[in-house]
Amino acid sequence: MVSRRVFGVGVSLAAALLLVGCEKDDPNEIKVGAYLSLSGADSTFGTDTREGIELAVEETNAGGGVRGKRIRVIYEDDKSNTYEAVQKVRQLIDRNKVVAILGEVASSRSLAAGLIANTSHVPMVTPSSTAVEVTRNRKWVFRTCFTDDQQGAVAARFITNDLKKKKIGLFFAAQDSYSSGLARAFRTEIRKLGGEIVVDKGYQKGETNFRTYLSELKAANPEVVFVPNYYNEMVLIARQAKEIGIPGSMFVGGDGWDSSNLVDGAGAELEGAHFTNHYAPDVPWENSKKFVTAFTAKYKHLPTSLTAQGYDSAKLLFDAIERATEPTPAAIRDALEATKDFKGATGTMTMDKDHNANKPIVVVRIEDKKFLYATQLLAE
Repeated sequence: MVSRRVFGVGVSLAAALLLVGCEKDDPNEIKVGAYLSLSGADSTFGTDTREGIELAVEETNAGGGVRGKRIRVIYEDDKSNTYEAVQKVRQLIDRNKVVAILGEVASSRSLAAGLIANTSHVPMVTPSSTAVEVTRNRKWVFRTCFTDDQQGAVAARFITNDLKKKKIGLFFAAQDSYSSGLARAFRTEIRKLGGEIVVDKGYQKGETNFRTYLSELKAANPEVVFVPNYYNEMVLIARQAKEIGIPGSMFVGGDGWDSSNLVDGAGAELEGAHFTNHYAPDVPWENSKKFVTAFTAKYKHLPTSLTAQGYDSAKLLFDAIERATEPTPAAIRDALEATKDFKGATGTMTMDKDHNANKPIVVVRIEDKKFLYATQLLAE
């Protein structure tokens, strides 16, 4: 026998579910989805990106919204998990009926979830996924960052043309797609530019003792060493390199170095090192200065590169919704594809035929345990 209390709870629960299922769209809102790693191993990436998106939403709505309507971003936490990312994007499309999607940071999750967006014909803009395959042959997927191929080539040009170095060491994580992909692009471009790779070493992913590798690097007598890995491994490499007499100024890296943990852990050991990146807080363009001012006023700390990219991805999407012939996924996709000379915090960008943002690649210098703008180069 069912008690009245249980029956009442059951009726209440059913009514609540009915209300949720029948929730009507607000005619004064435009709904956009965002799936990010808000928990799990990459939660820092997700929360940094979300701060940028939230600032973009706040500014846009304060300025009258888009097409006279407020932007509402529905956030989903993929828990730094590829399976979760796929499920969250399906949910945003099928249940929430969003007109477009922002996310992810990690290329592996953007690849998997981007397939869902692409087959569902809902535009997706990733702020920070650099793997070439993320947008390749995907009509509905875009990015506001550079690709690994572009970054590797720019690093080679910076070493050759700006640092005037010709004898180069290459040191990378052999089993990591990001690290080995950057190494491959760098290797190809260096040879085109007439540079000589005097030592080319891949190390095992998860390695913690790099002393033997570093001794081999030192024996080859390179003028500079390109190390396209992640910050946590670079901290160990920099400390061990100092032990055997390799100065930090010899190292050049990629955007995987972009973390305060790098300078906290090995700022002194990497004094004078450089790395390619999407952004630095002191880049000289005016839009970035405005972004930094607004961001620090809201959050009371400097933005990271991921924050700036989150901000730009949202702003670029909102701009496309405004320019679209109508606020539908197909029209927004067409407007994204037509984006030209959009002025963002990370530079002025134009969407190329492969849906990649053509914009400056920043070179950052590590000085006094700080990331400082050194120069910018355009991808070719």
